[in-house]
Amino acid sequence: MPNPFPGMNPYLEHPDFWPEIHHLLIAIIKESLTPLLQPKYRVAIEKRIYEIQGDTSLLVAIPDVSIQQKGHATSPIASNTAVAYPTVQPRQVRVPTAAEFREGYLEVIDRATKEVVTVIEVLSPANKRRGEGREKYDSKRNKIFDSSTHLVEIDLLRGGEPLPVFGDAGESNYRILVSRSDLRPIADLYLFDLPDAIPAFTLPLRQEDAAPVVDLQALIDEVYDRGGYDFEIDYTADVVPPLSETDAVWVDTLLRERGLKP
Repeated sequence: MPNPFPGMNPYLEHPDFWPEIHHLLIAIIKESLTPLLQPKYRVAIEKRIYEIQGDTSLLVAIPDVSIQQKGHATSPIASNTAVAYPTVQPRQVRVPTAAEFREGYLEVIDRATKEVVTVIEVLSPANKRRGEGREKYDSKRNKIFDSSTHLVEIDLLRGGEPLPVFGDAGESNYRILVSRSDLRPIADLYLFDLPDAIPAFTLPLRQEDAAPVVDLQALIDEVYDRGGYDFEIDYTADVVPPLSETDAVWVDTLLRERGLKP
């Protein structure tokens, strides 16, 4: 069964699915662009690595870090000493633990000069929440804005705080930012909501080169098909993160019309 939504499927944003979706989408964007950009350009998958702490790791769907006790267990030693039992029962809590987070992105590289012409970022939850993930991404973003490299920033996540832009950006569920280095500080911001098809955008390259159009909707639908998410997703379950009241009514109606919800 194909993706039942006309645009972004909100069930794909669940922390159990999104890390996989993120990797698949980056790989499929690379596959789709490579034949269009050869031989002048190559498309490379790069990654950032950083640590996040405590509950933040749960929010970005990083598995808990398990720590095994070192050494060998010893048998208890018999004792005649009386044992005092606690009168207050403990609560189960979590303590801060560091987890390594790897975050992929794409670079379009000029084969002759080895220069990075365009960076394509698919935002992760860590980029949209306070913490090291946001700080590292903000720092990289600002460096790109001060360079001759183009930036494409794809935000398919309703949760978290959108990355800053100036001007009357408006509000939307999702957004795509296309920032050409030769037009900065002006950039194109595509705003779209849950009922909308994901807009296509033109990939910025060097001025003398024909720029391909990226059909992101087709790529998301391909991710859905390749990942077998029609078998993975329970469409009778609640959407995570929660929907607004208006969006929840729209989603419920759509799923009932498609026979995915009783």
